[in-house]
Amino acid sequence: MTFAPDLTERLARARADLRMGVPVVVCDGDVAGLVCAAETLTAERLADLAGMDAVLAITNHRATTLKVAAYDGDLARVILPKSADISWVQAMADPTDDLRSPMKGPFKTAREGSAVVHRAGIALTKASRLLPACVVVALEDGLAFAAQHDLTRLDAETALATDFSPLDPVISAKLPLDVSEAGRLHIFRPEDGGEEHYAVEIGHPDRAASVLTRLHSACFTGDLLGSLKCDCGPQLRGAMAQMGAEGAGVLLYLNQEGRGIGLANKMRAYSLQDQGFDTVEANHRLGFADDERDFRIGAEILRKLGFSQVRLLTNNPAKVAKLEGSGLTVTQRVPLKVGENSHNTAYLATKAAKSGHLL
Repeated sequence: MTFAPDLTERLARARADLRMGVPVVVCDGDVAGLVCAAETLTAERLADLAGMDAVLAITNHRATTLKVAAYDGDLARVILPKSADISWVQAMADPTDDLRSPMKGPFKTAREGSAVVHRAGIALTKASRLLPACVVVALEDGLAFAAQHDLTRLDAETALATDFSPLDPVISAKLPLDVSEAGRLHIFRPEDGGEEHYAVEIGHPDRAASVLTRLHSACFTGDLLGSLKCDCGPQLRGAMAQMGAEGAGVLLYLNQEGRGIGLANKMRAYSLQDQGFDTVEANHRLGFADDERDFRIGAEILRKLGFSQVRLLTNNPAKVAKLEGSGLTVTQRVPLKVGENSHNTAYLATKAAKSGHLL
């Protein structure tokens, strides 16, 4: 019988559970832990943890802000004080009120034992587009606990896997565009239940030639609302216009909002920027790396469309390196310098100074 979920499907279920506030059980050999996403944890479930030795796992970036020693390198395990309530947990995870109401230590941290389950928990919260923080409680028998409470159980190795899910083409259809009446939209769906990604094919690009290509990360605020805080909208329209003028091109629209942290976390980053932090500092205070995107997704879509060589429309050398590292040939980097205004000058300067963008 094949009705039971496989590892990929179980991972998707775990992400969905965490987004709803339902804990999951993560196992690493004989070590097991109950993992609760800090952002969606409820007061009722936190109360159920009373008397259990719970820790809050946060990334080293967030630990730096809170002045907590990250003894595990990439993360810190903060022991929950007996007085900790849901407001304390969420304030530890969410930095948007740090300046107005800073968290006060000293904080006690766990240093002994394995941090693999905690690391897997943070990876799951990131994949769920939640704040990268989780409450973890050690379990003597993870399998029995999961069965007793009808919880999803996942191996830590699965949660920490860095391979992206295979992408399957769903459908493509003609789509006349203002830049080219010969447009076609391709939909690709990952097998792990994640968000779909799109390829906009303009004209009839030669598969044997180097195709003009743009890897564009979804930006709801810039692409749809015309936000002036970034240059995403002008880059999207500028890239499509250039492809239309040349008669051929491929624009990949990848659902990796906010450099891969999701729209809600991007808005948290904007709130921090309003407090005076730049875009990289805001991501770090939230607990994220500078850039959480996975450009291997774009490389996989291009291969499935039959392309092996690209002229890449980008100001970001990292995109060139990522595509080449994924087996594609980038024959030329084509600059795309559009969209600067009085609202995003500092943002663009930060991208150049801290992220290596050529602006």
